[in-house]
Amino acid sequence: MKDGTVFSGFLREEGGVAFIEGEGGRRLEGRRIWQGYLTHWKGRPVNARALPQRDYENGEPIIILWPREAPHQGPFFDLYYNERLVKYPASTFGHIAININGAIFNYSHLINENEIISPEEYLYRPALGEFAPHPVTGRFDLSDPARPYYDKFGRNFMRTIHAARVQGADIGALDEFNREMMRHIHEAPVDPKRPHKYSEFRFFSRNCSTIIRDGLRAIGFAEVRGVFPRDMFISAVASFLRARDEGRILFSLRTMPQLMVPEAPGSKLSPLLNPLNRVRYLRLRRLMGLRVHPGGDAV
Repeated sequence: MKDGTVFSGFLREEGGVAFIEGEGGRRLEGRRIWQGYLTHWKGRPVNARALPQRDYENGEPIIILWPREAPHQGPFFDLYYNERLVKYPASTFGHIAININGAIFNYSHLINENEIISPEEYLYRPALGEFAPHPVTGRFDLSDPARPYYDKFGRNFMRTIHAARVQGADIGALDEFNREMMRHIHEAPVDPKRPHKYSEFRFFSRNCSTIIRDGLRAIGFAEVRGVFPRDMFISAVASFLRARDEGRILFSLRTMPQLMVPEAPGSKLSPLLNPLNRVRYLRLRRLMGLRVHPGGDAV
């Protein structure tokens, strides 16, 4: 199986051996398929490909699987609010990322997490090799440079994700803004005392939320406010609702419940710090009839 080659089939397991069954017969028999995939997707249609990263146990390329879904038609962006990781104090306020036409822009204080990646890698990477938590501590661990554990596997296995989808805005300008931000980050001076950190990251003024917030403002959502992820997300959703009611965009809201695996405890909602956003949140709940349908439209 070559890196980047995608094939599809049904995820099966017989006699403790996992494989994918498709038109060409069985594939990946004898290869390591992460147990989390079997827990949630056994018997379901999936896509698969090899990643360049290696499994620490067998030295082979890691196999990523993801659900087989129809591609989205037309320009769009999804604003993702990721709930907080309870084992990391730095995650108290959650996380924001943005998917623009199938390219996910992720910003972080860690330089290696400032990246543009595919939805399957962002959402569904397996907890194997460098993506896994350390087998002893269960956390991020770089004590062995030859075998780092970034604890950065599929975000939907680590957290519940709330997604706001927008169509009809200036998607091209938003994409250009975020690509320029990513270039700037990777060209920024490196702090020799903290080479693995993004040197210009600032907790209150240049974080995952503020960069994405400024991109939304640049394409016409000028009223979006907030420094921290959940506050910014609620403010953005309120802005999207107004734009939808004015006939300027199409908008929908959905939740992606956490796919529970042993490698990650259940995520939690982060606090809303702005009292105005607490009011907005209550209004949104009334608009949604207190229902957010997993995987489906809520607004």
